[in-house]
Amino acid sequence: MTMTLQEIITVGEAISHPVRLKLLYLLSERERYIYELSKDLKLSRQVVQLHLKRLEKAGFVESDLRLEEDDNRAKKFFKLKEFDVAIGMDDLCKIFE
Repeated sequence: MTMTLQEIITVGEAISHPVRLKLLYLLSERERYIYELSKDLKLSRQVVQLHLKRLEKAGFVESDLRLEEDDNRAKKFFKLKEFDVAIGMDDLCKIFE
C-alpha cells in the first residue's frame, strides 16, 4: 500500500513526540482508561487526551466509550491497533514524480 504525502505527515507527526511513543508502549500492554494513562505519565488528562487524539487520527489507537457496572459515568478506553509503519521509495516517487 502506498501512502499519500498527507498520510506520511500525519504518521510522522503522531510518532514524533516522546509522550506519544510512551502511550503506544503503555497501550501495547493492555487497553486503558485515560485516568490511568495520565497517572502513569504524570500529566493532566487534558494533555494526554490531546496526544491520544493525534494517535487516533493517525490510526495507531482506537477508543471505546462504555459504562462500567459500578460507575454510572461513561469512560473512554483506549487500545492499540495493529500497525506497521514503513515508507518506501515507491511512496516518495509517486508523490514527487
